[in-house]
Parts: sequence; C-alpha cells; structure tokens
Amino acid sequence: MSATILVVEDEPSIQELIAASLQHAGHRVLCADSAEQAAHRVNEALPDVVLLDWMLPGMSGIQYARRLRSEERTRDLPIIMLTARSEEHDKIAGLEAGADDYLSKPFSPRELLARIKAVLRRRAPQMTEDNVEVEGLRLDPLTHRVSGDGRNLDLGPTEFRLLHFFMTHPERVHSRALLLDQVWGDHVFVEERTVDVHIRRLRAALEASGHHRLIQTVRGSGYRFSALGE
Repeated sequence: MSATILVVEDEPSIQELIAASLQHAGHRVLCADSAEQAAHRVNEALPDVVLLDWMLPGMSGIQYARRLRSEERTRDLPIIMLTARSEEHDKIAGLEAGADDYLSKPFSPRELLARIKAVLRRRAPQMTEDNVEVEGLRLDPLTHRVSGDGRNLDLGPTEFRLLHFFMTHPERVHSRALLLDQVWGDHVFVEERTVDVHIRRLRAALEASGHHRLIQTVRGSGYRFSALGE
C-alpha cells in the first residue's frame, strides 16, 4: 500500500536518490532540506512516515524528532532516523529522541523499503496490505472485501476505511477528532457529527453477521472497537 513519506535530508544527491527509490516503489514523496522546512510540510498535512537525517542545518534531526514527539498531533508519527553515525550510543540517542527505527548510511533502497514497511506495520497498521481478522470478521485491504463468519458484507469506501482503522487499533477509545484525522485525512475540514453518521452506517452493514456489537460508544469520549464486550 502506498504511503506519503517526508524525506528530510540536506544533501541533494542523497535526497534525490531516496525520493526516486520511494517513488519507484509507489510511494508519494515530500522533501525538505531542514527541520524548519519539514515543520512547514507537516503543518500543511501529516505524512505517513518521516525519514529524518540526523545532521541538518539549524535544528538537528534529534531535536526535531523530540519536537514531533512532544506535540499531540505528531506524537504517533512514524520516524526513521537516517545517519552516518553507527555507534551504539548514537543509535540509543536516536531511539530515545523518539525515532521508531535507525538506518545507518550507506543503505540499500531495498533495506529502506523494508524498514518503512516494518514501521508502518507497528505504528500505522491500517497503511499496510495485511489481512485483519477479529472474532470471525475479516477485512482484506487488497481486494477491499469484508466478510463476517464467511458472509460477504457490503461497505462503502468510508465505512471500509473506518473499519480498517478500528480493527488495526482495537481496545482503544478514539475521539471523533482523531477518527476524522485518521480516516478522512489530516486537515480535511469535516464536522465531527459526520463520524456518527458513518458509524451508524458501519454498524448497519455489520449487523447481518452480528459484528456491529464490536463497535462500542464511549459516552463523552468517542468510540472503541472491542471483542471483550461492554
């Protein structure tokens, strides 16, 4: 599944090489050559992954990673540090600053793509193409098919994305604002009551197999997907 990836790298040749490899793999690429420019990109719209060089002019990659982790909007944004530093204490420093992974230069495009896929699977599993199954409810991102106990269920595109997010983030309470960011997209201006409308549609679609019970309303907070019951 393609992702939007922000490459923060001040060396033009390396930035171009990384961007070309990612685009060839089907990803959408945004580029920045400083933390300040990266912050502007992120403010416009959240990427799915940030590839962040350690040594940047002005604010370092380590400092920018800490800033991303300190802000609620970017707290869970997947970050992979890119650096020529390979000592263990440098790796530890990068991870302690909030990076999800650490890739030492030089690296192959194949390894980079594998690391991105692994980080997405951990941090943003709704971005992967892995099948998901909970309590007999099965979702296939590749074919956009959903079945409940072997019975095909008909979902609209928004309900499909909503269910995919729920199934890959179970047992957590999600606010309407968070669901809007994750399912409709960051910086898409839609009223929060729209979430309630699509939740009703999703429950109606799942009712045929009895899986509507998995979507719980948490009064005053939002919604939770749970197989544990109320």
